[in-house]
Amino acid sequence: MTTSTRERGTVLPPEDMRELLDLSKFLERHTEPAALLGPGGEQTPLPLEIYDVLVRVVAAMRKQRGVTIVPVEQLLTTQQAADLLGISRPTLVKLIDEGKLKDDKPSGSRHRRLRLSEVLDYQKRRSAERSELLTKLVTDAEEDSLYEIPAQQFQEAVRAARAERRKKG
Repeated sequence: MTTSTRERGTVLPPEDMRELLDLSKFLERHTEPAALLGPGGEQTPLPLEIYDVLVRVVAAMRKQRGVTIVPVEQLLTTQQAADLLGISRPTLVKLIDEGKLKDDKPSGSRHRRLRLSEVLDYQKRRSAERSELLTKLVTDAEEDSLYEIPAQQFQEAVRAARAERRKKG
């Protein structure tokens, strides 16, 4: 590994995957954190957070993906933030303009930057909102006995509900 690669925190999967696959199988069999063993036999418990990172790194590398470790206060370009969220850059800029995401504009620069922590917080909020909406949708469907009607009737009911919602504004 080169120094520049190490400094950026990017680690690529090994060319010979045998040891990685052995480690992956080991982690699948042992779901509780273990201890780290040094060359002289000295050992120290592995904190749960570190163990979780190890499991995620091994899973990513097993899929032939490199892993990059960055601090949560890392500044991202609008394109990097959009890629992380799985949306287009113009959509991300719209979210910033609407105040749904906060950007940092370095003084003297016209380029927007977003803190990784801000992007991850937004991602969590959106996930929670989606989960809440799905729960409400299922609850409404159960209350209206929509699970007990034929699919075509259900689709008509959904269309009618959407039309009603559009009327309300």
